[in-house]
Amino acid sequence: MSKANHVFSLHQGWQVRLDAGKAGIELPNSIPVSVPGSIHTDLMAAGLIPDPFLDDNERLLAWIGYCDWRYTLDFDWEGSDKDNTDLVFEGIDTVASIYLNGHLVAEVANQHRSYRFGVKSQLALGSNKLEVVFKSPIKYADRMSLELGYRPHVNHHPYNAVRKMAANFGWDWGIDTSTVGLFKPVYLESYDVRIQEIRPVLSFEDNQGFATIEVVLNGNPNAPLHVKLGSDEISIPDPIPGANTIEFTVDNPKLWYPTGEGEQNLYQLEVVLGNPDHPVVNLSMQVGFRRVQVEFPKTDYGIGFQFVVNDKPTFIRGVNWIPDDAFVHRITRQSLRKRLEQAKAANINLIRVWGGGLYESEDFYELCDELGLMVWQDFLFACASYSEEGLGEEVEAEARENITRIMKHPSLALWNGNNENLWGHQEWNWQQRLEGKSWGAGFYFELLPSLVAELDPGRAYTPGSPYSPDPDHLHNDPSYGSVHIWDLWNQKDYPHYLDYNPRFVAEFGWQGPANWATIKESISDNPLTPESPGMIIHQKAMSGNDKLTDGLVNHFALPNNMEDWHFAMQLNQANAIRFGLLHMRSQYPRCMGSVVWQLNDCWPVTSWAAIDGKGREKPLYFSIAESYEPLLITITGASPDLSVNVINNSLETYSGQLSLSLRDYSGKQLAEHKQQLEAKPSGNFIVKIPQNLIPQGSESSTVLVASFEGQRATHFFTDYKYSALEKPVFKTEVQKTETGISLKVTAQSTIRDFVLMIDKLDPQASVDSGLITLLPGESHEFIITTSEKLSAERLIEGHVLRSANQLVMVEK
Repeated sequence: MSKANHVFSLHQGWQVRLDAGKAGIELPNSIPVSVPGSIHTDLMAAGLIPDPFLDDNERLLAWIGYCDWRYTLDFDWEGSDKDNTDLVFEGIDTVASIYLNGHLVAEVANQHRSYRFGVKSQLALGSNKLEVVFKSPIKYADRMSLELGYRPHVNHHPYNAVRKMAANFGWDWGIDTSTVGLFKPVYLESYDVRIQEIRPVLSFEDNQGFATIEVVLNGNPNAPLHVKLGSDEISIPDPIPGANTIEFTVDNPKLWYPTGEGEQNLYQLEVVLGNPDHPVVNLSMQVGFRRVQVEFPKTDYGIGFQFVVNDKPTFIRGVNWIPDDAFVHRITRQSLRKRLEQAKAANINLIRVWGGGLYESEDFYELCDELGLMVWQDFLFACASYSEEGLGEEVEAEARENITRIMKHPSLALWNGNNENLWGHQEWNWQQRLEGKSWGAGFYFELLPSLVAELDPGRAYTPGSPYSPDPDHLHNDPSYGSVHIWDLWNQKDYPHYLDYNPRFVAEFGWQGPANWATIKESISDNPLTPESPGMIIHQKAMSGNDKLTDGLVNHFALPNNMEDWHFAMQLNQANAIRFGLLHMRSQYPRCMGSVVWQLNDCWPVTSWAAIDGKGREKPLYFSIAESYEPLLITITGASPDLSVNVINNSLETYSGQLSLSLRDYSGKQLAEHKQQLEAKPSGNFIVKIPQNLIPQGSESSTVLVASFEGQRATHFFTDYKYSALEKPVFKTEVQKTETGISLKVTAQSTIRDFVLMIDKLDPQASVDSGLITLLPGESHEFIITTSEKLSAERLIEGHVLRSANQLVMVEK
């Protein structure tokens, strides 16, 4: 009978030294290394370099990515009586030669996979030396771009020539760090037999659940295999090397649903090899019964794109996700939980893992399972063409590994071939530049879908995003499949979202600066201005500040005060996305989803994110939360042809009175309309606004208010800069709470978009709400989480408690 396998960690005692290249500083002969880690954070920990996130340190530290680095570990080995001992690297970043006791073990060049090498014969009893020699990722990418042949890409490094996180070479929101290092665990594993992989395929039909569990064993089992699903257990007395298949039938299975659609029911799956009391190996995970399909319904106005969850078409309230830290080894389960709980609190039900980042950690997918957040998983190709001949073997290896690893998670809803590469090939002039060379089509239309069908049968797959299922229409045609909408941010203004009647929007966004405390912690400019050196360094978008200005001046005058500029740009970002989201929601069910670019940031930067690089929620976060309410009321159209949409994407039926009221800015009611309304689930109920509620000649000082079952919408008949908004007048009341302070604000004038910028007073504080519009006599309570004693006087200072009125008053 086999005894338990043994894992010997190789995390402690690593050293690194410069192996080749010109260092920008004087370096010692040897520097301690953390594993998991990266060269940048190791140099920081040694006190040799400053934080790359601060000021202009990115440029000053660019030399790091041009150097080769040698990692070494001396360790003692006592030997093993097992048949096999493997050297395992769960993640190597990226181009490296691995030596054990002077013998070359392997040369690797893929950050997106793990590596396992049999080394029993190369290990010595007693002292051993392990070396990993990293080549400069920048120089390697440059060299491979010539060997593979030039292929179009965005940004300045040819990231498409190496299987490394694309955004690590810099993006229009990302820092260029070009790291190297052992960013995941490293260990020796000794075994006679091990569980190579577990692939659970779960489905249901009527009241029956079906689970097929494939357990692949490596080595001679010589021990029974026990598989337990929930309370049911099946044993195989004599399992075979290779694949062993176990099938379960579960009566009346409890289904897994995304948040807002039902419970997140999970079943414990446990696989034990050997005696359960003294197992050779014991692995467990949580799985779920659910069915998620992506369908393309044909209509008179094109072809749709919709997620059908447990047989119900489901409106997607989504966000795009990038790696949560540029130094990805620093991302923890705790930090992921915080970010994903922020997503859930904002009424989000889907996270799209973007193709320029990484396949995320087990922690990420487990938390999505728990929280009910569906995952749209891109394969890692973004905004570029790729060599199929030169990269094909590595692409297949990484895809096989990650499909097998991630497929067990019930939150996984969609595999997607790439980000924007189909669009790029059609409309970015790639075809002429490619001169007939391969560009990735074989990956997206042949290799990847075949691997998904083999390893994750039944899971939805799309070749790319944006994607048209009709070959006669461009991949970014709004009426066919999914669309990315970027012409507004790049060229137009956000009211032009009304020009679109999309079926599904997988990307759209608007920039805004990070929160004030984040800027002050990251940039030491004095004076700090929109165009001071640090601010420009932390603005990665091409002509980004010009686009910020162009997008603002139709709505507010451009402030000349830095704090006003900061608030104006954050507010405009929030308003732009709120405008777009409300329009897309009003198009339901023609439009079946929106995925905002983007939820999070990987460092402190002006970007499209709703949560900045320090984890602070920007005003955009609150506009997303408001616009993603399952029961939503919004006023659409343009005067005099206005309508109220009551969109119900919840599970409940709401019956009540729809109240419409036209008021002036003093709060006086000028006209009203009331009617009974029953809003059933999965409905969009449209009521035309009576003409007596449309102002004639007083547009700048009137507001239309619609309310239904606790939800409210306001419609102002002129843009901010043409409105009669005046200095905000309000009363406040402050009380202590168990977690901080509550600030109750009661308006005495019409006040648009109250935002409490609490991080200006306490960088550790947070607030539960923002972008609050109040009419005279109305109140709102801000719940502040803080350990500081903050007085009412400080909380209502004009640079802390802000409103759009202040920006309009500046203009006047």
